[in-house]
Amino acid sequence: MNQVTPITRATTLKDWETDQEVRWCPGCGDYAILKAVQRTMPEIGTAPENTVFISGIGCSSRFPYYMETYGFHTIHGRAPAFATGLKLANPNLDIWIVTGDGDGLSIGGNHTMHLIRRNLDCQIMLFNNEIYGLTKGQYSPTSRVGTTSPSTPYGSVDRPAQPAAFALGAGARFVARGFDVSKELPNVLKAAHAHKGAAFIEIFQNCIVYNKDVFEDFAAPKGAEDRQLWLKHGEPMLYAKGTKGIALDADELHLKTVDVIDGDWEAAGVIVHDVTNRSVAHMLVEMRFGEFPMALGVLYDDPRPTFEADVWRQNAAAREGKTADLQGLLKKGQTWTVTEGGPEL
Repeated sequence: MNQVTPITRATTLKDWETDQEVRWCPGCGDYAILKAVQRTMPEIGTAPENTVFISGIGCSSRFPYYMETYGFHTIHGRAPAFATGLKLANPNLDIWIVTGDGDGLSIGGNHTMHLIRRNLDCQIMLFNNEIYGLTKGQYSPTSRVGTTSPSTPYGSVDRPAQPAAFALGAGARFVARGFDVSKELPNVLKAAHAHKGAAFIEIFQNCIVYNKDVFEDFAAPKGAEDRQLWLKHGEPMLYAKGTKGIALDADELHLKTVDVIDGDWEAAGVIVHDVTNRSVAHMLVEMRFGEFPMALGVLYDDPRPTFEADVWRQNAAAREGKTADLQGLLKKGQTWTVTEGGPEL
């Protein structure tokens, strides 16, 4: 396996921008996501020389052309396979996967699932616009019931997939949500990068041509505080300027909305967000928008040893004529990091 010394240096926005013409439809939400990523990269302590953006096929998959890093524009749904090979060859690389609701959950759903369950150390940005944009507007795995498109002229009867629920079901240790023009998106990206392991970020993205304003019900600036629940670890789940909150119905074991009187959220039973609580994360993902606000931010964050570190440890033991303690790899609380010489506890 190659051993490459990571390069870290101070960078600016310009260091991450390429000279390529950005070619998305005018008004596409991808522009906002691209700028958020480019502005965030100088703040997370890595450098272009040590960073790789990998994509599959779709509108979002043009992303690597616009990042002044190493990049791979691969084949449909296979970005996770390329990412796995790269990370195993050089665990010091900072790898970002860019995919869409079709690329990552349809033809690439199997690859996405296995990358998540293996817990490869990378960031997965899934742009969810609930439509196939590149192939001219067919309905996608996340399209809502009733969506009319060239492939569903009478309206889709499919029940849509929920990307965040899919990730949790696949065993993800980090799941977050944001949307293209949100000022909070850089903070979500920073949290994902700080997580050691597979970090899954669903980013709601406006397709200006084929699914315009589909997320306006919660993403529109006017009245957003009433429709968005931005989650922060250790803070109560409050929204609507603190007049409403999320509580747990202990009898029915589900979440409910409650009114908060005079700011006394404790009396109202509002729960405090704990990013390590997997059960509550599942409930947050399943909240029906309208009855509930849209849960955004970091829903779940509970790291465990990564796939590439475990592989390196196993290979190191084999080279020494020993048998790796495979059960030891799974012990909760153990964190392995990969250095030039291999993995260390």
